[in-house]
Parts: sequence; C-alpha cells; structure tokens
Amino acid sequence: MGVAERKSRERAEREQRIVAAARAIAEREGWEAVTVRRLAEEIEYSQPVLYSHFENRTAIVAAVAVEGFKEIGEVLRSAADKAGGPAEAVDAVARAYLDFALGHPALYEAMFVLPTDLRFAEADTRAELRAAFDALAGVVTPFCANAEVAAEAFWAALHGLAELERSGRIRPGMRGERVALVVRAVVGAEG
Repeated sequence: MGVAERKSRERAEREQRIVAAARAIAEREGWEAVTVRRLAEEIEYSQPVLYSHFENRTAIVAAVAVEGFKEIGEVLRSAADKAGGPAEAVDAVARAYLDFALGHPALYEAMFVLPTDLRFAEADTRAELRAAFDALAGVVTPFCANAEVAAEAFWAALHGLAELERSGRIRPGMRGERVALVVRAVVGAEG
C-alpha cells in the first residue's frame, strides 16, 4: 500500500470514528449533547482535526443521516423481499419504516428533523438517499401510475405517523390500525 492510499484509508477511518461517536452520544444523551468539543474529547482528537474532516456540527449530523438512509434502505428492501406479494410488501415496508424510526430515535432525528444540506429529488441527490426512496417507490409502483408521487405521499404518511408516535401525540397501541389504513390507501389507489 502506498503512502497516499494509507493516508486516505486513515482519513476515512477517522471520519468514521467521528460519525460513530456523534451517533453514540446522540443515542445516549440526545443531539444537544453532540458538540465538536465533546466529540474531540470522546475520540481523543483535537478540535482542528475534527474541523479538517467536517466543516461544522451540521456536516457531522448529515454524515450520520447518510448512514441512516443507507440502513433504512436496506431494512425496507429486506422487508419487501420477505413479503408474500405486492400488497404484503407495502404493509411490510410500512411496518419496517415505523419500527426503524421508533427503534433508532437519534438516527431518525438526524435523517429527518435536524437541519442538514441533504436534499431529495434533485440531480445531485446522494445515492444513499435515492436508494432509500427507491425502496419506498418500489412497493407502491404496482398500485400507482405515478410511483414517485405515490411514494412521496406514502413516505409523508409514514413520517407523520412516526413523528406523532415518537412524540406521544397519538394513541398508543393503534399502530396496526393506522398502518392498515395507509396500506389500503396505497393498494386501493388507481392512477
């Protein structure tokens, strides 16, 4: 391995360590506890080293969010693949989405709540974000002529349910009924 390859690998490893530490702190104590100073202390790097990898805290949150989109995309594809048919795939993906959101609150917050420069539906949308969206679009495609719009509506419904459930603003124990209603809306859709 050449010097340049080694330095590149070491840089990538440092970045991954920073992202992992940010995620761990956020999962333990919430995102308000994640600061550049705290991260530097946690991983025993100087603050300038962190700034050489990430411009600011927002960039670190975005890096955590990208990991989350990669993970949720894998979870949703796996749920769809295990389903017995197209309608069952919509149901499985909806349940997997909600389980992910509620099982990884800090990660979900980085993905969808905290400000980042990550954008969907643009020419330069990152592959991880696009793949997660495609996992949603893939299950609604058999039922909707305009799969992109249907996937956006499906995603919006799931996100709304996740946020309302995460904040305790809807009745506990009714997730199954809510998911069934969303799935019926997608599966019964025409056009």
